[in-house]
Amino acid sequence: MLPIQGASGLSDFRIIDTMRAVIQRVLEAAVVVEGHEVSRIGAGLLVLLGVAQGDTSADVQWLAAKTAKMRIFPDADGKMNLSVAEAGGGVLVVSQFTLHASTKQGNRPSFIRAAVPAVSEPLYEEFCRAMETATGRPTARGIFGAFMHVPLVNDGPVTIVIDTRSLE
Repeated sequence: MLPIQGASGLSDFRIIDTMRAVIQRVLEAAVVVEGHEVSRIGAGLLVLLGVAQGDTSADVQWLAAKTAKMRIFPDADGKMNLSVAEAGGGVLVVSQFTLHASTKQGNRPSFIRAAVPAVSEPLYEEFCRAMETATGRPTARGIFGAFMHVPLVNDGPVTIVIDTRSLE
């Protein structure tokens, strides 16, 4: 939730939906659907992408550029100073609407803030293409809407959560 200036001049809190990414530096990651491996990368980034209602192409472009340029790979001195492209890493992107779970009421999460597939799938595909452009490398993908197993080996671990409304 973000503070919004209300008509009374007082701040209140409203839910503002946002595109979210959970970015994990991995030694390897894969996607398995119905027992068949459909994608695999070695060292690089596993990106879990959640598209919300109201997300746009501008959100995709900002988030892909930020993700591709994030300097979370070690340089020759062991400092996190290289992007995934500079480190020669791969990128695997998996659509994950559950990043928009609301647990405010009860024990069953609500996913009402997640965009419907007709909206989220094209934005997911656009994000993958934007990552390819930004890194100059193919982007491995999950299968949109499929039940997937995502085995991975975290590296560090380094896990970063980014959303397009906080712009941090």
